[in-house]
Amino acid sequence: MSRFRSAPSRGASTAPASPSPGPHPVDQRRPLSRIVLFGVQHVLVMAATPISAIFLMSATLRLDGHLTVDLLSAAFVLSGIGSLIQSLGPWKFGPRLPFVMLPGGAPLVLFLAIAQQHGLPTAAGAVLLTAVFTFLVLPVFARLLRFFPPLVIGTMIVIVGVNLVKVGAQLVTGPSGAPGFASPVRLGLAFATIGFTVAFYWLFTGVLRQLAVMLGLLAGTLLALALGQVDLGRAAGGGLLSLPQPLPFGAPVFDLLAALPLMLYSLASMAEATGQTVINAEAVGKEIDPRREVPRTVRGDAATSLLGGLFGLPLMVTSGENIGIVRITGVRSRFVTAAAGAVLVVLGFLAPVTRAIGAVPSPVVGGTALVVFAVVTVLGMQMLSRADLERHSHTIVCAVALAVGLLPILVPDIYRGFPSGVRILLGSGVAVGAFAAALLNVLFHHVRPRLTRTAAAAPTAEQPEPGPARAF
Repeated sequence: MSRFRSAPSRGASTAPASPSPGPHPVDQRRPLSRIVLFGVQHVLVMAATPISAIFLMSATLRLDGHLTVDLLSAAFVLSGIGSLIQSLGPWKFGPRLPFVMLPGGAPLVLFLAIAQQHGLPTAAGAVLLTAVFTFLVLPVFARLLRFFPPLVIGTMIVIVGVNLVKVGAQLVTGPSGAPGFASPVRLGLAFATIGFTVAFYWLFTGVLRQLAVMLGLLAGTLLALALGQVDLGRAAGGGLLSLPQPLPFGAPVFDLLAALPLMLYSLASMAEATGQTVINAEAVGKEIDPRREVPRTVRGDAATSLLGGLFGLPLMVTSGENIGIVRITGVRSRFVTAAAGAVLVVLGFLAPVTRAIGAVPSPVVGGTALVVFAVVTVLGMQMLSRADLERHSHTIVCAVALAVGLLPILVPDIYRGFPSGVRILLGSGVAVGAFAAALLNVLFHHVRPRLTRTAAAAPTAEQPEPGPARAF
């Protein structure tokens, strides 16, 4: 039988070809005006992360104002470039899903620790070493992805979501012990912003409903302005353009021992990227092969971090925060986050716009973030609902991983009596929870069944080997 179907003879009647299915919603190109508008919505919600990350760097390391502006410009530009890579997926980089990349989180804490102990050039060198290390170990990690079923990924996403909600809550309350911590005005602005978002989502339909997150944030900002809670001085002054400066700390210093904590964290970051890639695909309703798409996400992370390290930034990671926006708005096109990436690049060069976004009160951003981040937790719960938690082994895997993963999130100083290196690793609840879930899954669902089969197949003294059959 031929492998190929012969062409129909001339004049033979042929049935009309069935219309080819249209592109998946994640690959649909919408009108440019809407794509940019939806992209700006992502930027408004996510812009607080690079701003707060750079301000924390500046305050902790006592950087001067000029260097802080350069780093903020670089943070926006590199966040935009990373978002473009992950959303558009050139060559083998990026999963072509609606992702936004940002600095901050655990990589920032590790960067600051290295900078304080060994100096800024060594911290910049650690970022570059970690990016190269990620490329080197990725082939090995890709072979381990079969040990990350929905049970493991769903547990990890729940921990990620809870951790993000905590971040949003800290934006609302402000630093513990600072003046005005959890003041009624801050809480009132946050709850009002949540109320505005819900009201817009309930009242509107179509495009306006899809913009409910941005409209709620803008309404909260206007309310804060009316109450005198907006610092207009932050949006004034300064130049018109800001250009990222390469090697702002001088030539990087490469110290493997100093970079080791960050390199170890990159393993946890790859596990987290696995969960975010799978849950992002779930949010947009696209079937993917994790063994193909997860390495593309990790390569995008590593490439952006490698470039970011040259501009003095900590590791850049794919953000699970925007997944909540995708789920709330229902806008699944990856070109929206690509537009957000382009907007972030432009913002990196426009200093007045960056300062204006930075003037939005943190309680307003935090109120928006609480809703968006909580959606990530819900997505993790939905994935767990398909993991057959009625099986006792699944229940114990999920419960133990949640316990050890949520512990450092709920009690941040629990490991302060441990050595600094151990404390850094155990302090990442997402990393500890991911490794615990993966390890227990292997023990219960790979090692134990194999041992059981081996024991059942082994002959016992009471059951001797059968001899030759007797003829009757």
